[in-house]
Amino acid sequence: MRYVVSDIHGEYELFCALLKKIKFSENDVLYVLGDIIDKGKNSIKLLKYVMSLENARLILGNHELTFLKYYRSLSESLAPDELIKKLRDYFSPDTEPLDLDTVEKLAALPFYIEEDEFICVHAGLPLDENKLLVPPSAVSAEFLVNDRKFKEPNVIHESPKCVFFGHTETSCISGKNKILGYLRKNVKEPQSVSDYFKIHLDTGAWRSGVLGCFCIDSLKVFYVNKESL
Repeated sequence: MRYVVSDIHGEYELFCALLKKIKFSENDVLYVLGDIIDKGKNSIKLLKYVMSLENARLILGNHELTFLKYYRSLSESLAPDELIKKLRDYFSPDTEPLDLDTVEKLAALPFYIEEDEFICVHAGLPLDENKLLVPPSAVSAEFLVNDRKFKEPNVIHESPKCVFFGHTETSCISGKNKILGYLRKNVKEPQSVSDYFKIHLDTGAWRSGVLGCFCIDSLKVFYVNKESL
């Protein structure tokens, strides 16, 4: 099965509980749409764990981009030992060891993933004058991780691929910490992910204690709640 999740924000235990709930195995694939780090207390531990999963596919979010800008600015003037100390301080009070190899692996991650049926971005994509998606390869990294318009329910595209995204908590739209799936016109019972034109994934894990993921193959949603851990 293929699953997609976004905005875990340092909630390591919640993420592990989610993998257990979906019975994630070596035969599955997990798409992680950025903002793995910051806000929660276990950013480094979570980042290293997610990156260790051979069947996880990761993209960068705005929090990773901000961190990488900080890293690159420091790397121009600091020796490696001083640099790694500064980077660890960035995630204080998280005390998990951080190394430059992990940072370089993070820096090598893409800003989007495009498959036959769907596109994964962190925040959103612009539309052209015909309400078609602008190809992510033609969109700046800053837009892909920072856009706030795509989340709006009235932003409807007519491209054939579904767009998975996070970045803004779904509660800002619906008042609930639930994944929001937007069906195409005249679709009442979805049969495949292509029946959705976009799916909004950020359930506000760091604040709400709820982390959700969407199964691309079964179209089912799964949630774990910090209160039940």
